[in-house]
Amino acid sequence: MQYLLDTVTIVRHFSGNGRIGRKAAGILDMIETRNDLLIVSVISLMEILYLSEKNRIAIDLGQTLEWIEASPKYAMVDLNADILRVAQTISFGELHDRLILATTKWLGIPILSSDKAFENVQGIQVIWK
Repeated sequence: MQYLLDTVTIVRHFSGNGRIGRKAAGILDMIETRNDLLIVSVISLMEILYLSEKNRIAIDLGQTLEWIEASPKYAMVDLNADILRVAQTISFGELHDRLILATTKWLGIPILSSDKAFENVQGIQVIWK
């Protein structure tokens, strides 16, 4: 199974700070023993860069890339024209969230996210609680 990680999930998972929902934590905790793949959007990586530069999170882009690149259980997905086309069909306030939602919809996989508003987007499966 494949899962897209929301930015908050990435930050909480790699920093060890903040609560992760039971179902999402179960997936993250078992990743090394299962045949699952965790997908990270470049949009989340840009968000991590921005937040770390503003000293709002405890990890930075360099550390995050090292963790992702060190494990075959993680993969990165770039922004592409197909994802932008899907984004046109999604109504969501924050641009970065809209692109992350479009990515999970385009990939056809669930997203691990604490954002309850994601549950209101048609065609998106959110895993957290």
